Amino acid sequence: MSKTRKFTASIFREGKWHIAQCLEVDVASQGRSEAAALKNLADALALHFAPPVATLAPKVRPVELTWHAA
Repeated sequence: MSKTRKFTASIFREGKWHIAQCLEVDVASQGRSEAAALKNLADALALHFAPPVATLAPKVRPVELTWHAA
């Protein structure tokens, strides 16, 4: 079943690259033009919402972090 949903992208330039960042989902991509960045963002969003198809079970490990407040 196909679903269609519209997202909002923030586009900015960083050097020679255009960066497209989705405002609703933490996904971003880049391209040499705004159009390319938006197309790459659409591809990245499609991958983000695709069901996982793992051939090997991923390793899951804890990560510990210690930091000092300023």
